[in-house]
Amino acid sequence: MNYLAHLYLARPDHEAMLGALLGDFVFGLAALDDWSPVERREILVHRRVDRYTDDHPVVAGARRLFGEGRQRYAGIALDVYYDHCLARDWERHAEGPLDAFTAPFYRHLLARADVLPERLQRIAPLMAAHDWLGSYRERGNVDRAVARIATRLSRNGERLVACLDDLRRHEAEIAAGFEVFFPQLVAYVAALRREPPFAGI
Repeated sequence: MNYLAHLYLARPDHEAMLGALLGDFVFGLAALDDWSPVERREILVHRRVDRYTDDHPVVAGARRLFGEGRQRYAGIALDVYYDHCLARDWERHAEGPLDAFTAPFYRHLLARADVLPERLQRIAPLMAAHDWLGSYRERGNVDRAVARIATRLSRNGERLVACLDDLRRHEAEIAAGFEVFFPQLVAYVAALRREPPFAGI
């Protein structure tokens, strides 16, 4: 899952949401010591969400729709597209408009800028100024986000960009799969939070 979905799963607490976002920027176990117990919990939840998503049969089936040589990169495109599905139908999944969810989080994120990991520190102002989270509502921004991610890959960024053709070709099937997968992910995270070491933090 991409940024918006991870924040959704950690809502409504901004400390937890920041931890969910940090999951893409904090690696290893030693680095967890730099964060509050709530943020640490959400970094760990983020990792479990990513593993669950990668292993889910619906997501695995969606990856197989992508052409040879591109399936390795399909997960990135799917993560971004799933955020589009969530943002597009936000009020089916959450109370209130998406802007009312994202704007306070941007403020919290920027207020913590001085302690963020270096890469997140660099992109946080861009994320807020250009409303990356809300921008997922527009289908065209999926392509733009994937192309932006491709420029950060050390090699084979063109294969990730090529995934966009497969995504459009199979979009109806992939969107239908999201409707099956996402409620199961939400239920998985709810159950996960009741288990040690996640419960009670």
